[in-house]
Amino acid sequence: MTTCADPLPVVAALGLGGNLGDPVEAMARALQALDRREDSAMLAVSGLYRTPPWGKTDQADFFNACALVKTTLSPSDLLDCCLDLERAMKRVRLERWGPRTLDIDILFYGDRVVAEDHLHIPHPRMLERAFVLKPLADIAPDHVIAEKAISEWLGTVDASDINLADGSAGWWRR
Repeated sequence: MTTCADPLPVVAALGLGGNLGDPVEAMARALQALDRREDSAMLAVSGLYRTPPWGKTDQADFFNACALVKTTLSPSDLLDCCLDLERAMKRVRLERWGPRTLDIDILFYGDRVVAEDHLHIPHPRMLERAFVLKPLADIAPDHVIAEKAISEWLGTVDASDINLADGSAGWWRR
């Protein structure tokens, strides 16, 4: 992978989820791997949530979390890193919104807007998804996207079926 580092670190938010195998272990290993990199450091990790499937509903519940990472990777290189981590956790893309061992999305990258064929930041559907907004509100409630704070966006979705599975900020370090 070619690295095109930004000169100054940027705080990016990642959304993580999975429902095949041991998704909690896969998310923890991915976060640990990112934290060990010289170009990235975990600033905060949300609690771990159990969430019903979205889009394709005939599958097992998911585990979801969000993380804030300080990085000098460019948005594109951060995406490549996330995709490499998904592959390392045996992610296979068979169907849209289908079951997976690990999914990592870049939710925001500072205040930057990116619109490329393979990458859109802020994530285009994050404001519709309680399974993203609930854990993101744990760690970035005041971050503004489209003129509203994450905590305000959370109030616009039904999060009643999102359940806290582990509220410890250190669940990913075990």
